[in-house]
Amino acid sequence: MSLRRPLRPTRLIRPFRRRRTVLAAATAAALAGGTLAGVLTATAAQEEETAALGGPRVRVEASARAADRTAGPVSVVQFVSHPDDDLYFMNPDTAQSLADRTPLTTVYLTAGEANGVNARPGRAASTAPDKPRYAEARQNGIRAAYAEMAAGDRTSPWDRTVIPTAGGGAAELDTLRARPEVRLVWLQLREAGSPSADRPHSLRGLWHGRIPALGSLRASGTPVDADFAYSKEQVVATLTGLLDRFRPTFVRTLDPTPGTHAGTGRLRDHQDHAYGARFAQAALARWAERPGHPRFGVQSYVGYPNTELPQALDPDTSEEKLRSLRTYAWLDGTDHCGSPAGCGDLKMADRPQGRDWTGTVRYARGSSTEWLQRGADGGLLALGVQDGRLASWQRAPGGSWRGPELLPGGGLDGGVGSVRLPDGRIAVFGTRTSFAGPAGYRREVVTTEQSAPGGRFGAWRSLGTPGKRDEADRTPDISAPAVAVDGAGRVSLFLRDGDHRLAGRARTPGGGWGPWRSLGGADLHGDPVAATDARGRTYAFAATRDSVLMWTGGSGGRAAGPLPTGLPATTLALSAGPSPAGDGIRLWSREPATGEPRAADFAGRDRLAPVAPPPAGVAGFGPVSAADGLLAARSRTGRLAVAPPAGGGAWRLSGFPLAGAPAAGPGGVAALGQDGRLHWVPAGR
Repeated sequence: MSLRRPLRPTRLIRPFRRRRTVLAAATAAALAGGTLAGVLTATAAQEEETAALGGPRVRVEASARAADRTAGPVSVVQFVSHPDDDLYFMNPDTAQSLADRTPLTTVYLTAGEANGVNARPGRAASTAPDKPRYAEARQNGIRAAYAEMAAGDRTSPWDRTVIPTAGGGAAELDTLRARPEVRLVWLQLREAGSPSADRPHSLRGLWHGRIPALGSLRASGTPVDADFAYSKEQVVATLTGLLDRFRPTFVRTLDPTPGTHAGTGRLRDHQDHAYGARFAQAALARWAERPGHPRFGVQSYVGYPNTELPQALDPDTSEEKLRSLRTYAWLDGTDHCGSPAGCGDLKMADRPQGRDWTGTVRYARGSSTEWLQRGADGGLLALGVQDGRLASWQRAPGGSWRGPELLPGGGLDGGVGSVRLPDGRIAVFGTRTSFAGPAGYRREVVTTEQSAPGGRFGAWRSLGTPGKRDEADRTPDISAPAVAVDGAGRVSLFLRDGDHRLAGRARTPGGGWGPWRSLGGADLHGDPVAATDARGRTYAFAATRDSVLMWTGGSGGRAAGPLPTGLPATTLALSAGPSPAGDGIRLWSREPATGEPRAADFAGRDRLAPVAPPPAGVAGFGPVSAADGLLAARSRTGRLAVAPPAGGGAWRLSGFPLAGAPAAGPGGVAALGQDGRLHWVPAGR
């Protein structure tokens, strides 16, 4: 794309095209572990986006890790179950990593053989099934899509080799010759063959011990020359071995707990998606205990349920996502690959957009913006998750960031929230996954708090979950918790439960927690958010497909609701905080199909006058963070964008890819990068 093309102020940027990277030496130094001040990277698309937004680049300070011997160069690994899960459910993030020239390895757990028929739907009846050849056709389509995204040419060649796995079998490793940091790993286990039907010979059956081992289905043309079978332990060992080999600083998986449909008990997502992600979770938990690994973050993505939810991507980004899927589906029918199996997945040729999946992307949970707090000494405290543990960074007044320090105790899911207790101590809330117990899988809400203001955090305390513990697929489908402290010192915790209603627990100023209570609502999605206004009133908000519901209560009282807000549909990513316009609350969201930030003010049960939107053009996805006269959000190219809330200046972009949601706070904006570092944008820079 030419940078000489005229730009309109709100023009939507195409982030997927092949880009040139500049400042390579500075980037290499940053990735090697040195302290960095200034812009990390720049690409043509980012320069174009900066021009469209009308603002300069922000100056970024990165946390110092000179004494951290586990720091390593940035690397991303994606675990998916089928060829095309990454294109449908992780893009545009996958393509953004390729555009950034980040080392990227995608691991496909199954062969994706389905019924073995590679034909357009109207011709399926006359096409003989051949599972190995259909598996090969899907591989060919994926290689073409990645080559096009990474090298600009779908026919760019790959080197295909065999690597032994830690599970005792073999996998195919494909390396893009023009971009050797781009790799695909094919484990080629048998898939379930149905999204929800009872198929014991599947990842789900293996996880629950219904079969002793799951066999392979080798694609025709693969260099792997022998069949094999893996036990549950061998699958976990295989994935752990791949983590050892590729050493990621950031990992992407699908949602391991998509929940079930009410009444039917069927998973909301494909069973291979959910249980492939659980195997990846188990491997990550094991890898986190191994010495010498680079610290890593994890993000999980929503799969099939995106069909029912509002579109999150702007039209240009959606079109580029669809372009990659058209390549994968082999729409042109031309023999680009020289394979008798075919050059793509013809099942998708009539609907490469899937079930409206190309218009959206959505993180499964853990999108809180409430992880930056003022320290007892007047400095700052930032809190995140690395290696499945709570990581904390500290900044002394006028000093630089130091950290991270990791709290003992693993299993934390990505993203945590925090509040300041009435006595000045900081409390942290999140969810934790463990692999113990009869069902071998459990998720619960946990909390930890400082021993004294500015002191160390104590041991994690479990707050359990609402619902029955024997519901293996429903109970773990809980959101991240949202927490607020009212004017009377009462701590209120809000959670979307597995039935997609709001549940809550309350803690008195004396420290005791009451029971879980149902707070109502229906068809809730995403993570709820909570905040307290200047009068000490507590608010909670949760999104539905069509609107947002509110719960609110006076200081010391239980929140009442659900109450209608009158808001239109959002992309589900919400954030809330005290309104700068008065004593109420300002709720931030994203507009469907544009990704533009929007705000609304509430006081008690009333929605106040409309809030002027911030400067346009930053369309992206994920929550917006607002505090101390600053706005922070993910831009469409995956960068941190910072702006004043309304008027007063344009959006300014950083140069590093975000991991999770940013947090605006006193004196600036904090954001975690995919390099595992905390980045800081001082106010006014």
